[in-house]
Amino acid sequence: MTEETGTAVSPCAPPPPPGDDAASARADRSGRLDWLDVARGIALLAMAVYHLSWDLSWFALVDWPVDRGAGWRSFAAAIAGSFLFLVGVGLVLSHRRGIRWKAALLRAGRIALAAGAISLSTWYALGDQYVRFGILHAIAAGSLITLPFVFVPPPLTLLAAAGALALPRVLSLSFAGDDWFGWTGLVATSSPSVDHVPLFPWLAPILAGIAIARLTLSTPAWARLGTWRARGIGTRLTAFFGRHSLAFYLLHQPLLYGAVWAAVSLGVAPDPAETAFLEQCEMSCAILEPGEAEAEGNVPPPDCAEICRCTLDTLSSEGSWVRLLEHSEDPTLNSAISNAYGQCTRATTLSDD
Repeated sequence: MTEETGTAVSPCAPPPPPGDDAASARADRSGRLDWLDVARGIALLAMAVYHLSWDLSWFALVDWPVDRGAGWRSFAAAIAGSFLFLVGVGLVLSHRRGIRWKAALLRAGRIALAAGAISLSTWYALGDQYVRFGILHAIAAGSLITLPFVFVPPPLTLLAAAGALALPRVLSLSFAGDDWFGWTGLVATSSPSVDHVPLFPWLAPILAGIAIARLTLSTPAWARLGTWRARGIGTRLTAFFGRHSLAFYLLHQPLLYGAVWAAVSLGVAPDPAETAFLEQCEMSCAILEPGEAEAEGNVPPPDCAEICRCTLDTLSSEGSWVRLLEHSEDPTLNSAISNAYGQCTRATTLSDD
């Protein structure tokens, strides 16, 4: 989601470190390093997979525990960590010869505006679970907070990363109004949010990216990476996503969510409410005792699927299904369900005869 590139600086700047010539030449020609764009693109695609999984779960099309499963939470943390690590690498590439404050502030401001748009839109759509301080907020703030570490010895930067990672484990504050400080990661509780990436511990991967980039910048391996180009269609497309990471981030979730919503609304994918109704109806139908089924005019379980589908179609044609979705607690709708079920049971019995 970051667009740091390692853009060329003034010819008057001091020469690059030994061994950095090839990487600098590659960056100077186009303003990009292909391997870094591809790395960002891979992280973006992984994020899209996670968000699509979340959308499918939200619409009850799958039963994956995306919002609470340990594996899914680890997957989400790995994606966020990779983005922030690459932010640190990008900071070194862009500012290693001197902090370009104007460029840094403009970039952080652009990302902060996008973060504000995310907060506003999720507040409108999700209410109290809106994004208060998510990944874009963390990138905007973290890229400025950690910028001076570009010139700190890498071992000290790694030590600071370890401290940022450990701090929330040893410092957890609780006081009146502490909810307003959830963005720090240093309060005992924070409001629920669909995307929460507080400064601590999430400054740690940015600092780690800075330190690792500083340690490897003058190595032959870095020079070889600098000359690598994305040539295949897959790597070129992934690099394209990486070059336009902020736009990808802002657009992909509305598009994915809209696609899943449209599939459900148009009947391409099963409506989760209808699926749940049919499953519950068939289960209730199947557990009726034979005597009870005969007394109530019901038929054996093999016809339950037909009866329940007929019941749902009847409710839909009468308009009761929409009212049931909107007012599920309305007791008057129970009689509508019972009447539809009885009609379909009798109709199925007669057709069998």
